[in-house]
Amino acid sequence: MRKTFGTGSVWEQTLGYSRAVQVDNTLFISATAASGPDGIVGDDFYSQTKYILEKLGAVLEEAGFSYQDVVQSKLYLTDISKWEDAGRAHGEVFGEIRPTLALVHVLPFLDPEMLVEIELVAQKSA
Repeated sequence: MRKTFGTGSVWEQTLGYSRAVQVDNTLFISATAASGPDGIVGDDFYSQTKYILEKLGAVLEEAGFSYQDVVQSKLYLTDISKWEDAGRAHGEVFGEIRPTLALVHVLPFLDPEMLVEIELVAQKSA
């Protein structure tokens, strides 16, 4: 079984991607930024990470998953020296769940106000 989830963003059509794709009992969520209806939310690594994780919680819920199902998390940071700020927000959500984690240092994103993107993989027990 394959099911896609979208946000209605024009970028999804233009670039040919989905916000999330579920294959059987696994959900793959595209890298997500702190973009809100009025632009980027937050101006630091902690607040952007926190906002993104809230957005991802809604994606998980829409697909019938939860934070408890997350098995892999990747944080893409434009300034790796700020890993502790992003990590603190991540730990507030995943401290007890403890998925695998990658902290990846990247060049600036298309919008220079974007400091963080997060990608998740969630899996339900078979």
